[in-house]
Amino acid sequence: MRARELAARVPDVVVITGMSGSGRTQAMHVFEDMGYFCIDNLPPRLILQLAQLVGINTGVGRHLAVTCDLRSQGLFDEISDSLVQLREHEISCKVLFLDASDSVLIRRYDENRRRHPLAQPGESLTSAIARERRQLASVRDASDLVIDTSCLKVRDLRARLHRTFSELTDQQLMEVSVFSFGFKHGMPVEADLMIDVRFLPNPFYDPKMRSLTGNDKLVSDFVLGNPVTEKFLDAWYNLLDVAMPGYVAEGKSHLSIAVGCTGGQHRSVAIANATAAYLERGGYHVSLSHRDLALANVRNS
Repeated sequence: MRARELAARVPDVVVITGMSGSGRTQAMHVFEDMGYFCIDNLPPRLILQLAQLVGINTGVGRHLAVTCDLRSQGLFDEISDSLVQLREHEISCKVLFLDASDSVLIRRYDENRRRHPLAQPGESLTSAIARERRQLASVRDASDLVIDTSCLKVRDLRARLHRTFSELTDQQLMEVSVFSFGFKHGMPVEADLMIDVRFLPNPFYDPKMRSLTGNDKLVSDFVLGNPVTEKFLDAWYNLLDVAMPGYVAEGKSHLSIAVGCTGGQHRSVAIANATAAYLERGGYHVSLSHRDLALANVRNS
């Protein structure tokens, strides 16, 4: 599906509701990762005001997701009116209802040792769930999409929401940070993947390149054009081709890739640049930085 078609089917506003314990919090986290402006437990009558406040449907490319539940002082009767108001202002909206079987909900509350938010003093968990289900029956029937999370893992729920409510591919949804560094300045603690390229020929020992960086063509050509580097990059790209789809499938929202050499000036910079370019060609959303260039002995031009 092309980007324009994806954008056309994704609503401006998503109202997330459903049974307590069915996964609304996890769903909200997914919408946050997808770039939605998210508000938890919002009275339905305020949805239009909030949508206008944050500039939804004004060309900013931002979407809004809100959760509404029975703790909103019984304001579910206002959802229909709110949807009408949104559509009158040419703001598209869909209602997502998350559900789960009574036995699963009971197990989840037992495992988390949490009290049902709607349980009255002395009321059993079974009774509170049954009462909530009765009160939400009409909302469930009127929802645009109902997802039963009884047998869904979090990553499966994430994948379902991505397919339905994102105009980006799974690859584009994962933020990939590629950065170079120098081992002599300390190893990065935030890296998910780290590669040591100190085995590559070092431009530092050539006086013409000593005060240059991997961003300079002379250094980049020296590093990337070496037969050892070419062989390494073939293996490195093959590894990325295997690992990256796995991270996407796991629903990882951010991946950090660190490339290190001795000083973080020559080899790591060139390889980090090549790595970022390769991943961008593969459809990933990549940010590139060079952690230790400010500490390098760089010639001012």
